[in-house]
Amino acid sequence: MVEWTDFERATIKKIFSKMVYQEVGPAAIQRCLIVYPWTLRYFDDFGDTSSNAAIKSNDKIAKHGVTVLHGLDRAVKNMDNIKAEYADLSVLHSESLHVDPDNFRLLSDCLTIEVGARMGKDFTGDVQAAFQKFLLVVVSALGRQYH
Repeated sequence: MVEWTDFERATIKKIFSKMVYQEVGPAAIQRCLIVYPWTLRYFDDFGDTSSNAAIKSNDKIAKHGVTVLHGLDRAVKNMDNIKAEYADLSVLHSESLHVDPDNFRLLSDCLTIEVGARMGKDFTGDVQAAFQKFLLVVVSALGRQYH
């Protein structure tokens, strides 16, 4: 079980309460697919992903980015039991989708960049540490089925 400080809890909730999902989600997943092109193999049925411009204009990819952020809402609401909250998603990504669990980390890094860019000077070291701790717990929970 992860121990959260009051600051970490408040910071995570504040970040997600102010986040514009329709901007951050698509931007994070697009960044991930462009910077780490091997992650595209999971998006074969999403239409044209043949170039950076195609990825950035792909509505299915954008929608999936929003879906991912809404999936993180589950963790925000259940910070004391993220592992159990993501058990079904871990099974889905492992057994049905066969997603390399390292891709969760790559996407979380891209999400951190996007959130930091939008928060600017408010994305202090302490805020970043809390956000990355939260994402690491989510990544660990999603990868649990693989172990």
